Amino acid sequence: MAAQKKFAIVLIKPSHYDDDGYVIQWWKNAIPSNSLASVYGLIRDAAEKNALGPDVEIDLVAHDETNTVLDVEKIIRRVKAADRGFVGLVGVQSNQFPRALDLTQQFRAAEVPVVIGGFHAAGCLAMLPEIPREIAEAQELGATIYAGETEGRMAELLQDLWNGDQKPLYNVMHDMPGMDGASLPYLPSENLQDTAGHYTSFDSGRGCPYQCSFCTIINVQGRKSRFRSPDDIEAIIRQNHTQGIKRFFITDDNFARNKNWKAILERLIYLREEVGLRFKFIIQVDTLCHRLDGFIEMAARAGCNRVFIGLENIDPDALMAAKKRQNKIWEYRKMLQAWKEVGVVTYAGYILGFPDDTPEKIHRNIEIIKKELPLDLIEFFFLTPLPGSEDHQKMAAKGVWMDPDINKYDLNHRVSHHPVMSDAEWEKVYLDCWRQFYTPEHMETVLRRGAARGLKTHQLMLGLGAFYGSIFYEKVHPLEAGFLRRKARKQRRSGMKIENPLIFYPRRLLEVIVTMSSFGALYLKLSRIHRRVVKDPNRLSYSDLSLEPVTEENENELDLMKTFGEAIPNTYGAPIRKRETAASDKLSA
Repeated sequence: MAAQKKFAIVLIKPSHYDDDGYVIQWWKNAIPSNSLASVYGLIRDAAEKNALGPDVEIDLVAHDETNTVLDVEKIIRRVKAADRGFVGLVGVQSNQFPRALDLTQQFRAAEVPVVIGGFHAAGCLAMLPEIPREIAEAQELGATIYAGETEGRMAELLQDLWNGDQKPLYNVMHDMPGMDGASLPYLPSENLQDTAGHYTSFDSGRGCPYQCSFCTIINVQGRKSRFRSPDDIEAIIRQNHTQGIKRFFITDDNFARNKNWKAILERLIYLREEVGLRFKFIIQVDTLCHRLDGFIEMAARAGCNRVFIGLENIDPDALMAAKKRQNKIWEYRKMLQAWKEVGVVTYAGYILGFPDDTPEKIHRNIEIIKKELPLDLIEFFFLTPLPGSEDHQKMAAKGVWMDPDINKYDLNHRVSHHPVMSDAEWEKVYLDCWRQFYTPEHMETVLRRGAARGLKTHQLMLGLGAFYGSIFYEKVHPLEAGFLRRKARKQRRSGMKIENPLIFYPRRLLEVIVTMSSFGALYLKLSRIHRRVVKDPNRLSYSDLSLEPVTEENENELDLMKTFGEAIPNTYGAPIRKRETAASDKLSA
C-alpha cells in the first residue's frame, strides 16, 4: 500500500479589532459561527468521500477567534509538518477583513497558502465595478479569494490546493447551489465548549426575496430562497445531540419565509415529543410571522425559546426609504403579544439614522416602543452602508464619503454622515437610545410583563444586564459580546505599537476590576428588582397598555399608529391617522 499522505487544513473565523486595536475575544463568546460550521461540514464530507484519493488523509481543525487566542506559530508548524495544507479564513465580514489581512500577512510570510471567503469578498465582487484595495492587497500577498458558496464545489477547491494549482480568485456568485441534500454544517463539541450555552448553528435556508437597501444577504445569497429538507434538519439535530449539543441558532434571515417551515417544525416537534430529544433553538423572523396559521404556536412547541425580529423602525418614512415594504407597523403589537403568549423571549433590531431621523423623533419613537410594544430586548444599530448592500453601492458610485476604515463597519460605529444630524448628534443619540430603553424602571416593566406571561424571568434579567453592560462597560455591541473579555498584548492591529508589559498588564488589571465591579453593581440592582417582581403575589395578573388585546376601538388611539398622521384603513377596516397615503399603499404592495 502507498504511504498515507497528509493534507492539513486549519479553518479560522477571524474576530475584529476594538478601538484600541486589540482583537475582540472572550472566555465564552455569545454567538457561534455558522460559516465555520458550514465550511467544516463541507470539508468533513469531502474527506469522508476521499476527495483527494484514498492515500491522502485530510487533517482538519477549526478555531473561532472570538473565543480563542490564536497561536499563529503553532498553526504554521501544523501546516508545514504535513505534505500540503492551507489556512482558510472563513466567513470574513467587512469589519473582520483588516484582522484577516493581518493574519494573512503572517501566514504568507511563512509561505502557508491562505484562502479567504465570506460576505465582504462576495458582497464587494457582486456590487462594485472594481476590486477594493484591501481585497487586492490580500491577493498581492498570495491569498486566494473565494466569493460564493462551496456546496458542490469543495472537492474541486481542495484538489486545486492539494496540487498547488489554486487560483487567485474563485468567483461563483453567479451560480447559487441548491440546499436540499447539501452537506450538513457541523462543528465538533470541543469547538463549541467556549460558546456560552454550548450553542451551535445551522441554516435551514438561504436567500431573501425582499429588497431592503441596507441588506447584504440579498446580494450575497441571492433573492431566490433555497431550503434544506426536514430530513436534513433532523440529521443536523441528531448528529449534534449525540455529542451533547442541545441548543441551536437557526441563522436564516427569515425562518418564517421558509417554504418548509411547517414540515420542519412538525419534524422538530416529533423529535422532542416522540423521540424524546430535548433541545432549544433561536430563530429570526419578520414582523408578519404571526399571520402564518399556527406558526408561533408550533415554533414554541418545537423548542423555540428566543426569537429575533427585524423590527428596524416604527417610522413609515424610514421603512420606505430602506425599501422595507414588508414591515407593517400596525402588526408589530399583535405579533409581539403572540410570541409572549407562548413564553418566547423577543429580541429586535432597531436602526438609527434613516434620512428623516432627528434626535427628537428617535427619542419619541423609543418611548412609544417602551409603552406600547411588549418587546423584551432591543439592539440599536447605526444605519451602515455595508459593502455588498445597495446603499454602499450607490454611495460609492456617487463618491459620497464613507469611513475608509472597514474595521468600523460593525453597525456599532458611525461610518457616514447624516443629512439632518451632525456626526456628534448621531453618535450621541445612539448611546442615548440604549440608556433610554434600559432604564431600571423599564427593565422592571419588562420583567413584570415576562412574569405575567410565564417567561423565565431570571434568564431575561441576565439578558437585560448583558445588553446594557456590553455597550457601556465593554464598549462593544451585544452581538459581538461574551463573558470575560480577553486581550492578548501581542495581538494588536498592524501599525499600532505593541505596549510595554509594565504598562499593559497593570492597566488591563484595572480594566477588569472596573468592568467586573460595574457588572456586579448592575446585577445586584437587577437582582433586587427581579426578587420584587417574582415575589409579587399579583405578578400573574400584571398588565399594561402593551399587553392589552388589540381591538378596533383602541388601535387608532395608539401613539404607534399616530406616527402615520392622516387616515388609512387598519386591519379591521376602520380608519387610522396617517400623513402619507401613497407611502402606505406601497407598504401594503
